[in-house]
Amino acid sequence: MHPLHRPVLQWYADHARDLPWRRPEASAWSVLVSELMLQQTPVARVLPVHDAWMERWPTPAALAAEPAGEAVRAWGRLGYPRRALRLHAAAVAIVERHGGEVPDSYDDLLTLPGVGDYTAAAVASFAFGRRHVVLDTNVRRVLARVVAGVELPGSSVTRAERDLAASLLPDDDATAATWAVAVMELGALACTAARPRCADCPVAHLCAWRAAGHPAYAGPPRRTQAWAGTDRQCRGRLMAVLREADGPVHASVLEAAWPHDDAQRSRCLETLVSDGLAARTGPSWGLPA
Repeated sequence: MHPLHRPVLQWYADHARDLPWRRPEASAWSVLVSELMLQQTPVARVLPVHDAWMERWPTPAALAAEPAGEAVRAWGRLGYPRRALRLHAAAVAIVERHGGEVPDSYDDLLTLPGVGDYTAAAVASFAFGRRHVVLDTNVRRVLARVVAGVELPGSSVTRAERDLAASLLPDDDATAATWAVAVMELGALACTAARPRCADCPVAHLCAWRAAGHPAYAGPPRRTQAWAGTDRQCRGRLMAVLREADGPVHASVLEAAWPHDDAQRSRCLETLVSDGLAARTGPSWGLPA
């Protein structure tokens, strides 16, 4: 075994959070739902929505049988609601192409709407115990610090990063799957972005970044997203009105929700329609059918 394997795997066995999509009884559908919900969203916000989602739609067929607008409504305030449409489309595809069962191969998962390389690898690994490179933000940060000796990885995955992650995968499928989630958990709980808890890290004695004296990030400036007054905030306000209404709402209700800028509100409504998140009937607006 690589020197990193045993301490990280033991740390995970002792410190892993009890999350519903990690439990032995969790279905592959639960894992897929969690992975799409967790994109750019903290676990604490995902947990109640995931639980409600799985209670209402315990299988892909249950979700596929309902209108896409119901998925958007149930998405609540998780943000990036197009993910709800992708999950609904994935459920339809699973029913139509895979007999209602989440496929167990990376290649088949990759054909589902809204599923890219990371999600396909994560579901194949976490739901089916397959050996894949799973590179999310947490994993990339841990490998950047422990192995490469830099504080933070670059903005996008490089070939060198992927090769490094592949070289560290245990040979055994089941161990490799556990390793993938263990490194992810280490990044989420100890090797965090802003305030890493090196005293709690099982591989601090092997960490190249720590050995170098924790040099500060020296790469290109990292982008931060503004919120107040942006189209994202406007779209969020409008979507909240549509989600919480029992049916279509008059345009005047949306005007009251975002009275600051008529042109911006109109532009955001148009983008919501083009994204499939809203529909207009005369003077009224609602979720897609």
